[in-house]
Amino acid sequence: MSIARAAAPVSEGLNHRAISMLRAVVAGRAQISCSSEPDLFIDDVPCCDQYTAHVLAHAGLIEPVTKGVVGQLVPARLTGAGEAALTPRSVAAA
Repeated sequence: MSIARAAAPVSEGLNHRAISMLRAVVAGRAQISCSSEPDLFIDDVPCCDQYTAHVLAHAGLIEPVTKGVVGQLVPARLTGAGEAALTPRSVAAA
């Protein structure tokens, strides 16, 4: 017999790993490389899913706080779209 669990709210189109990466950015734990394919580092360790990091950057959800030279690591921050992606959406009552 299986027990149904309530799903945590996840923004449409983003998986749990992407949401966790965004939360690490919010917590000030992330750095991003200045590059056309920016890599994400969390707690000074390269993120295990750089493909998702690239998707988040190209989708405009994360960005570098400052400009830097190619390859330089700078703090990462959420954009307005990134903040919206983490905001739970209200569900209409059935």
